Amino acid sequence: MTPEISIKKVVHIIFQARETGRTAELHAFIEALNEDEKANLVAVAWVGRGAFEPEDFDEALKTAYAEATAPTADYLMGMPHLSENLESGLEALEIDVTEAEEDFYDR
Repeated sequence: MTPEISIKKVVHIIFQARETGRTAELHAFIEALNEDEKANLVAVAWVGRGAFEPEDFDEALKTAYAEATAPTADYLMGMPHLSENLESGLEALEIDVTEAEEDFYDR
């Protein structure tokens, strides 16, 4: 299953998470996502850190909706290795980020 969030947005979050001193900007960006995008982002991160297998993405997504009690930005930004988890999740889901990364670098 393909996550229902723009891959460009996920790449943006990965790059922001790697940057130091830009936590307010990252927090605002994540909080501006709609609820579906937030749940999909969490599910991708969970797949990336090994909490769910790629083939269990639907289950991860359902769990993300069900357990969304804290603000998503706070939860994700408190996650150790957020950028690595998102990268690994996209890779595990076999999502090619080459074009999204190129667009990000071309800014």
